[in-house]
Amino acid sequence: MAAFKYKALDTSGKMVKGVLEGDSERQIRAQLRTKSLRPIEVVSTGRHAANSANPQGAIKRGLFAPRLSASELSLVTRQLATLVASSLPLDACLQAAAEQTRKGVTKGLLLQVRSKVAEGHTLAHAMAQFPQTFGDMYRAMVNAGEQAGQLGPVLEQLADYTESRQHTAQKLQMALIYPFVLIGVAIAVVTALMVFVVPEMVGIFAQTKTDLPPLTVGLIATSDFLTNQGWILGLAIVGLVVVTQRLLKNPVYKRMSDGVLLRVPGIRRILIGMDTARFSSTLSILMASGVPLLEALKIAGAVMNNLVLRAASQEVAGKVQEGSSLNRALSQEAFFPPMMVHMVASGETSGELETMLERSASNQERELEATLGTVMALFEPIMVVVMGGLVLTIVMAILLPIFDLNTMVR
Repeated sequence: MAAFKYKALDTSGKMVKGVLEGDSERQIRAQLRTKSLRPIEVVSTGRHAANSANPQGAIKRGLFAPRLSASELSLVTRQLATLVASSLPLDACLQAAAEQTRKGVTKGLLLQVRSKVAEGHTLAHAMAQFPQTFGDMYRAMVNAGEQAGQLGPVLEQLADYTESRQHTAQKLQMALIYPFVLIGVAIAVVTALMVFVVPEMVGIFAQTKTDLPPLTVGLIATSDFLTNQGWILGLAIVGLVVVTQRLLKNPVYKRMSDGVLLRVPGIRRILIGMDTARFSSTLSILMASGVPLLEALKIAGAVMNNLVLRAASQEVAGKVQEGSSLNRALSQEAFFPPMMVHMVASGETSGELETMLERSASNQERELEATLGTVMALFEPIMVVVMGGLVLTIVMAILLPIFDLNTMVR
């Protein structure tokens, strides 16, 4: 069976929407009529999604495929973990999870996964229809849990992991809101001064025949440009942003940009801390779920955003495949923190590599939070100084001609 979205009218003429399972559109229409509903539209939820379990096919046709947000994925995973732990059949668990949600996209996605499971496919195989929602790491863990007969505990780990990632992302977003708001306010204030205040203040100097100080001349020229040709600057900024975004979609330019960012001292530490913490945490949870080390290394490397760091993780995977220990392979790459390498070495020696990787990820996340806190604490006084300097420059450019006029009068 497949999932279908429908629109129908009830007995009072009110529009009703929902999702039902059936073998065909005709069967769905018959079900609606038995409920005293008059069908208006019945559409398969998989029409724009990949209807093949082949991941490659799903990626090619996944542009219009339904997808879940991080919070929705975390909630669905937690619900599935609870239902599977209660020893319900897997298709019944998916059906119950679909009935719990009120969002049509989420319900349709879960019902499509359930249809594949009811046909005899594994859960990981069914989830491969939606790679945008269920990533490589997610599917690898589900596959390992199914093979080991530990799907419930694995789903619990996945729920914890997705909730942790979502919480970390929210903290980073909240930390970045204040700086961007402060920068926006600063730009708006300076622009307003240059466009509305400065022309009124310096207009009186245009009628004098005296030579104006260079600072005042520059201020007047800048004010005239922003007033008369400011739209050109705006278009140039928008064009630069659009071109930069398109260039960064090219892996060659993206890698060049990532390499440049890693050369900036302050940014380098933050980027490495974020990606290596994500790498350690992903590798830990994959190995704890029974995924082989080489496969876990490849998947964990793919979750890193920086392409230079991702290439370094691929080098690590290659060296491990050649027979090197994980800590030795990590130590030969310059980007992985020494503390992480030492903890991995300790984990390999004691046989508790998953635990040590998890501790390493936690330590790096704490260091990252402390670093971001320091940066944010320094950012505010720096912005105040910059704003004060700009305003002082504008005031001095206005006062200097006034001082010259006073001197001439005397």
